[in-house]
Amino acid sequence: MRKLSFVLWPRAVVAGLLLAVLSHGALAEERPRVVAVNHALQYFAERLGGEDVDVIFPVPEGTDPSFWRPSISDISGIQSADLILLNGAGFATWIDRVSLPRSRVFNTSRAIEDRFIVTESITHSHGDGGEHSHEGLASYTWLDPTLAGAQAGAIAGALAARDLAPADEVFANLAALEADLEALDNAAQAGLATVSETPMIATHPRYQYLAARYGLSITSLEWEAGVAPTADEMAELEALMTETGARVLIWEAAPPDGAMAATDALGLTSVVFEPMAHAPQGGDFVEGFNAAIAELAAAATTPPGN
Repeated sequence: MRKLSFVLWPRAVVAGLLLAVLSHGALAEERPRVVAVNHALQYFAERLGGEDVDVIFPVPEGTDPSFWRPSISDISGIQSADLILLNGAGFATWIDRVSLPRSRVFNTSRAIEDRFIVTESITHSHGDGGEHSHEGLASYTWLDPTLAGAQAGAIAGALAARDLAPADEVFANLAALEADLEALDNAAQAGLATVSETPMIATHPRYQYLAARYGLSITSLEWEAGVAPTADEMAELEALMTETGARVLIWEAAPPDGAMAATDALGLTSVVFEPMAHAPQGGDFVEGFNAAIAELAAAATTPPGN
């Protein structure tokens, strides 16, 4: 059998093959890898770095990023990243048990530590994460868009300083992101202005910075996300309704079938407000936040039983 030779191939075919080889080589060059400890930071880094960086959020869907336990392979991948974005304020307890390269670790909230919210001591079990305590600091800082903007600005500085993406592009992207976060803040202020005196209950203590920014009255329970409440938890909810006069229940994740109907039967109006530690169902960070704000405002102005 006669072997094929480049000499016998049309020039266009040869040129196409050479282009394919060169393109493959270019694609094979890995982009700088950035690891984020929650979706909010992932979203900011993706907006800022664009196609110049590969942003990874390693926590599996359905696992609380606050108390995730990375495997050995997860740790290895994180340690090899060019930049590791931490949230600060006690978020992601695993970082205290893992040796990370200090030169590549970046705390995105260091400049806003004076605005951290101190919380009460509450110890309980949380899924497969074992016992943990909420004592110390509220950690979902990005639920205040002004703090989210500060964290985004810090990430932009880190990307540029480490030459992980072109600085002019990073800061142009930052201006666009800051504009989106400012618009989000304005929409939230307008939407929630009339419900600041409406008492609400949240299924988990995630919303301290949201409440502080917009003057909301939110009392928190300690329910597991995505799990139907027990009889004891329902009794606790009823007692808290009596104590606070709340008629709005904020779920951090959609509960199983029947759970929301059971709480609504108590005279509550339910709303799912995903706290953006994971990507929201449908849309991106800004879209998900906007939708949640609109739903919360609507729930707070809905007469009981409607």
